[in-house]
Amino acid sequence: MKIFVTDQDGKEHELDAIEGWRVMEIIRDHGLPIKAECGGACACATCHVYVDEDWQDKLVEMTDEEEEMLDEAFEVEDNSRLSCQLIMSEELNGLKVKLAVYPQ
Repeated sequence: MKIFVTDQDGKEHELDAIEGWRVMEIIRDHGLPIKAECGGACACATCHVYVDEDWQDKLVEMTDEEEEMLDEAFEVEDNSRLSCQLIMSEELNGLKVKLAVYPQ
């Protein structure tokens, strides 16, 4: 399985993905610049990504907890999600996301 991640500089990366892993873990383990400060506990919003419009309807619905955390994120858009809340599955093979930019 694969996911395609566009970094903050606009470069797209093709990453091998493992079923059952959080998208955030896949991005982090491939060395891309994602903060993910809480480690996937849905407690910080630093794994904020923008999901390609072709994939939005294929994702699980956002929980109230995720929505509340996104309220703390910068530059939230309609396609914003926390990558720690997206679990890799066959249905998401080929998923495309873009990393959000965070102030230093």
